Amino acid sequence: MNLLSVLPLAVVMIAGPQIIAAIFLASSRDPKRSSLAYLTGAGLAMLVALTVWYVVFHLVRVAGSGQDRHDGTRRAIDWVVLLVLLALMVTVFVRRKRTQPPKWMGRLQEAKPRYAFGLGFLLFIAMPSDQANMLAVAASLAGHDRPWWHLLPFLFLTLLLLALPLLALLAFGQRAAAALPKIRDWANDHSWVVSEAVILIFIAIVGSQLL
Repeated sequence: MNLLSVLPLAVVMIAGPQIIAAIFLASSRDPKRSSLAYLTGAGLAMLVALTVWYVVFHLVRVAGSGQDRHDGTRRAIDWVVLLVLLALMVTVFVRRKRTQPPKWMGRLQEAKPRYAFGLGFLLFIAMPSDQANMLAVAASLAGHDRPWWHLLPFLFLTLLLLALPLLALLAFGQRAAAALPKIRDWANDHSWVVSEAVILIFIAIVGSQLL
């Protein structure tokens, strides 16, 4: 398992209310400050969660000292990752018909930076699907003796994808502002398909290592 293998899961991290909220904030009264606050909250939540999961599985791997036990521990971690991914895949499929944004998203048009920061933090720290995703990434890297800093490209790529609505607004101005609602509606209806495809690819990678 290497860094490039886990990077596609960044797409799964932002699919759903995470990217929808980013689009709402990019078209709010104060898009720059609110979006940056949202990204900061999301980044902090991811940094904390990824680090905690990495430490947990690093300790599990270290506890399995000796070559035979080490190989067994690594396979056990891979099985945990596989089961978590399967559960995540089922969760995404079950929630696929929830196409209406939550009512609280209506407040994002008037959101202040403090609210946007808290929202970004809570969406990534409290969402079970994102926790399962980060567990899979951290466990995969820790279980295969990859250093902690390998988590950072995954974190930065997730934030880059989350920042796309703001970057589009800064680059294209009113044209982007007019297109964002259409993109939001498409993402709300179809992001689950993209998530399922990415999860399935990662399941195949993990499964091939277990064979």
